[in-house]
Amino acid sequence: MRARYPDSDGFIERDGVKVGYEVFGEGSPAVVFPPIDAIVHSRAWKAQVPYLARTRRVVTIDPRGNGRSDRPTDPAAYADTEFVADTIEVMDTLGVDRAVLVGLCTSGWRALLTAVLHPDRVLGVVSIASWAPYLTPPVPHRAGTDFEAQLDTYAGWDKANRHYWLAHWPDYAEFFFGELLTEPHSTKQREDAVGWALEIGPATMIAHDEGPVSSDSREQTEAILRRVSCPVLTIHGEGDRCQPHARGERVAELTGGEFLSLSGVGHLPQAREPVLVNRAIRDFVDRIAVPVQRQRQRPWTHPLSRERRLLFLSSPIGLGHSRRDVAIADELRVLRPDVRVDWLAQHPLTELLRRRGEHIHPASAHLAAESAHMESESAEHDLHAFQAVRRMDEILVNNFMVFADLVEEQPYDAWVGDEAWELDYFLHENPELKRSPYIWLTDFVGWLPMPDGGAAEAALTADYNAEMIEQVARYPVLRDRALFVGNPEDVVPDTLGPQLPGIRDWTEQHFDFVGYVSGFDPAAVADTAGIRAELGYRPDEKVCVVTVGGSGVGGHLLRRVIAAYPHAKQLIPELRMVVVAGPRIDVASLPAPPGVEIHAYVHDLYRHLAVCDLAVIQGGLTTAMELTANRRPFLYVPLRHHFEQNFHVRHRLDRYRAGRRIDYDETAPEALASAMAAEIGRPVDYLPVESDGARRAAARIAELL
Repeated sequence: MRARYPDSDGFIERDGVKVGYEVFGEGSPAVVFPPIDAIVHSRAWKAQVPYLARTRRVVTIDPRGNGRSDRPTDPAAYADTEFVADTIEVMDTLGVDRAVLVGLCTSGWRALLTAVLHPDRVLGVVSIASWAPYLTPPVPHRAGTDFEAQLDTYAGWDKANRHYWLAHWPDYAEFFFGELLTEPHSTKQREDAVGWALEIGPATMIAHDEGPVSSDSREQTEAILRRVSCPVLTIHGEGDRCQPHARGERVAELTGGEFLSLSGVGHLPQAREPVLVNRAIRDFVDRIAVPVQRQRQRPWTHPLSRERRLLFLSSPIGLGHSRRDVAIADELRVLRPDVRVDWLAQHPLTELLRRRGEHIHPASAHLAAESAHMESESAEHDLHAFQAVRRMDEILVNNFMVFADLVEEQPYDAWVGDEAWELDYFLHENPELKRSPYIWLTDFVGWLPMPDGGAAEAALTADYNAEMIEQVARYPVLRDRALFVGNPEDVVPDTLGPQLPGIRDWTEQHFDFVGYVSGFDPAAVADTAGIRAELGYRPDEKVCVVTVGGSGVGGHLLRRVIAAYPHAKQLIPELRMVVVAGPRIDVASLPAPPGVEIHAYVHDLYRHLAVCDLAVIQGGLTTAMELTANRRPFLYVPLRHHFEQNFHVRHRLDRYRAGRRIDYDETAPEALASAMAAEIGRPVDYLPVESDGARRAAARIAELL
């Protein structure tokens, strides 16, 4: 799922070649991404587009040869002047009079060439990892390679060869982007780029690379670049193994532009360092629009006169985070009555927060939907959570940029991130952006592979864990507090990967344990009979509550449980089934046989769970621990391939001797009905769950205020 989809799209056609474009957002000056090198397409800008489109009109253009554009076979169709003409034609079609152009590698050259050939149409150029013909010698490891030679063996950059491409294009793509993304822990960026490269065949790529260019010498290239009259920003990684760093410096020198040198960065900083690149492009565009920017008025209040403010970021993947976070906020207000809590949150959490009267920051409207992404990644009671998070990368970039802009404009006394992965990751990647004390909150540590993922998934999860370890080791004070929602025994006894620490050992070294945080006071639901009467449950009824949390992933399980009702009713004549679909499942889509109540929302659902005779739930931690705290029997059905539910949550529930786990494959109507009959009303011997976790977490946060 994308972080932002285009507001419109279309094609231009020139000399029989169709070229696709997409348009996002409104505002001027417009930002146009000219056609990129044909080995990838305009999705290479996926980390930039949503952010820039919040305030600007943004146009992306697929290159001839890839994406939605045609794939001509004549090299002449790939002349650099053809790409320039495509850019201008798209601008004309969309009524974009003038724009800032942003290019990468060869499209950086095409952007600069557009500025020379059409100076009245280009307000400025950002050229990243600049390519320019003959301008400087190639990087040393590419010197001496021969594209036309037939070799007995092909190793390293010798693979940049016509014959190797035609015979081994997928392997070349793997090699090429491995060289372009030399930064550690770049597995997702490499996968993306290789996937885009495989959308183009080697014959098309050869034709692209044989396309004519507007210079046949270093002197001619320098003369062209000296003709650029608009502002230029050149961004180049010192570790670029495709275009030499000196080439970027020379482009900046010849155009009179700014030069941003990135130490420790390779050829694709827009993918590997998106926060830095996004802010650099934003600031460059703002400088071009400086008359408008200077008219803005910004208030400022003396620090001693400011109200005390806390910014809370709560993961939207399930409603459990908001329940515990509200409980922590309530306890914090007891300790510090002067504190104001702002929430940077999204649906479905915002529904609960609004009902509670909490203040949801208006910037929340710019957040991309993480919960919807998870639903788009799910199948029948199946969600590969680790891979889904990996594929949520552009959404996480977008949401961090929302946060970064917010805290740049408005001061806060502290930030709290409850499994706000984008906040924790990109703060460690950009530690200079830390402006306030920061508290990280989670109930699990460590990505774990699913068994059927094999060695490849085990390597990926270990790589993600290793990156986390390195980040925390490099910036141990970036997290002013790291709070684990639970106790040391709740941490799984696995390792973070080969040659990596044990998860429990590492967690004990780097986290404070606050105990479990429930969103309610167990003493308030101790009067089971009284609450049942208040809720309308008769003493002679056996109440089964069925709920799958706040996401839309649980629809298949709800249908399974509803289908089991007639069989369960035969075994449990006094059975009453209450099904809670949640905010993201359409109640009308669920069958409603006689005797089954289906609700979209139940206020204070925890009270119903506290007095039910049985609950059937998904494998999420919050609902399971509520039932454990209230000593209710329950069946839980973890989502297939959901590593957290299958390993972390299961380990914790096993420790508490709580619940009965059932695989989804075991939920045929008769089997599920038998399990319900065996569990309903069963006496339990769960371990007690502490009730002061919210207070303990709030106390640790209050220390930073």
